[in-house]
Amino acid sequence: MRGNPFAGGSAWMAVATVLATAGLLNIAAPPRVVAQEVSTAKFERLTVEQRRTYDAWRLARKTFEIELDAYWASVNTLRDLRRRKRSASQPFTLADYVATQPPRYTGPTLPEAIAKILAEPEPDAKPVPPAPVQLPPGVDEFRAAAKAAYRFMPEATTEAEFKRRYAVEALAIGLTKDQVVKVYALETGGNGTYDMQAGIHPQKRTGIPISSALGYAQLLAGNSVNELVKHGDGFIRRLEAMAAVPQPATSLRRQTLRNKAAVLRAMLKDARQVPNEWSDHVRFGTTPKGLAIHALNLDADIGPWLQVIKLKGLKDTAATEAGRTNLSGPEIELMNLAGPRTGLEMLQPIAAKVPTTNFFARAGYERNSVVRERTAAELLAELAKRMDAALKNAGAIEFAAAFDTLAKR
Repeated sequence: MRGNPFAGGSAWMAVATVLATAGLLNIAAPPRVVAQEVSTAKFERLTVEQRRTYDAWRLARKTFEIELDAYWASVNTLRDLRRRKRSASQPFTLADYVATQPPRYTGPTLPEAIAKILAEPEPDAKPVPPAPVQLPPGVDEFRAAAKAAYRFMPEATTEAEFKRRYAVEALAIGLTKDQVVKVYALETGGNGTYDMQAGIHPQKRTGIPISSALGYAQLLAGNSVNELVKHGDGFIRRLEAMAAVPQPATSLRRQTLRNKAAVLRAMLKDARQVPNEWSDHVRFGTTPKGLAIHALNLDADIGPWLQVIKLKGLKDTAATEAGRTNLSGPEIELMNLAGPRTGLEMLQPIAAKVPTTNFFARAGYERNSVVRERTAAELLAELAKRMDAALKNAGAIEFAAAFDTLAKR
């Protein structure tokens, strides 16, 4: 992923909802209690004692909400300050971070009998029909979009072969078994398939899509567009070079490769019609042609290249901007989860002991139990712990074996 995946809501779900599907992450937000005004009709239904209880609760909640809003305002102010200092190449100090965890509510609770009255609809209120739920498109839609827009159907393969090709590509560009398999373990729960989408159980195929996140590295549609724009020319040259080798490929295989190169050329032309900005790539990723580009993750030739090159981008950013040339699996996943530059910031010694609120938007922070009430160092340790647990699952074991086989050769 690119940018801060907890900034606002939908993007951060790419990783979090996949982990929830795998049983590794609880993304359920705690109940948000708001000290709302009660209508006169409902207030009059309360006894005198209940009214006193309600007033005390409401005052305590209101005071807490003001305190919590002030805390997050301070977080945002300091985040903006660090952004300006980063642009000016100025070092951060501890004073640039909020040093404490968010305040906790410690006041009185609202008795169930009162809460039940407050939750009832007003006597004269008209019923409001539920808003229609618009789900993200699924794998079938990605394939259909590719067929309709470019007459392209991603080439299927087995899980073992996809993992083997993925491992070959990863090693060829300098990624390690530790980095790749641990990212896979956390992103997919250690059992993910190459056509796994966020919200869909990889084996049972139950659930509903909850983001466009797809594959071993759980790329969003915007990621696929972005990586194609950056690396599509190289992908095309590589496909054409593979097609030019007479042996051992058959004539059908060589023609297939040439067809894929032609499709990529058309996709790349369309993707470059939009501004080369992340927000524009995200928007284009929601269009039929953007969804077709996202289907490249499902192709036996192109899918491993697309996802591996995305991970390499994280590694290159760490080397270029922080001199970090030997990231561990948890460290590269932290960059993937929080965004490259935010993740790098969290890996700095000065940030290790500060709360994670400094790095994530409030909405994402409050939804995600793995992030809440931890420091940057504690979050990294928790990611490592969950990775280690998921490495015991069958998909991760098979993936690790693919790397081991290549190492023996």
